[in-house]
Amino acid sequence: MRSKSLLSEAKQIERAITLIKLGARLQVLESETDMSYERLLRLYKEVSGKSPSKGQLPFSTDWFMTWQPNIHASLFLNIHEYLNKAAEIDEIDVVIKAYQLYLEQTETQGLEPLLSVTRAWRLVKFIDNGMLTMTKCSTCGGHFVTHPHEIGRHFVCGLCNPPARAGKGKSSGGLHFH
Repeated sequence: MRSKSLLSEAKQIERAITLIKLGARLQVLESETDMSYERLLRLYKEVSGKSPSKGQLPFSTDWFMTWQPNIHASLFLNIHEYLNKAAEIDEIDVVIKAYQLYLEQTETQGLEPLLSVTRAWRLVKFIDNGMLTMTKCSTCGGHFVTHPHEIGRHFVCGLCNPPARAGKGKSSGGLHFH
């Protein structure tokens, strides 16, 4: 029987604690660490003071296509893509760091973050599996989350062309760039 490295185990626990503090669901922890379900459950209860949420993870790509969630998902994914190119770190650590930067950015804008760390993690999985992609807006040049079959040269993002009913105030979650 091979003994596990203490450093490797400590890193797994530290990663799990960070994910729990960010609000990750237990399924994310199971997928991204080598720890047993029982240990993760104990750790989850110890760190958060409560049992983890039950039920299925969000699986639909449609949520990411609605107006405000798309802007938040695109902000997160642009940060994620940059970090992924700029740093040599494990994929889950890129997700964690990108999510922390996304939270900082929404806080700076005085916005409620619409993206949970679990949805952010799922978004990266959708991108990796080709179920979603990034498309450049033909108006502003920003990159936004879209379905893979979106026609790129005619794509206009939700910031350049918000839906008519969209609230434009900060209280309604609109992003304001200076």
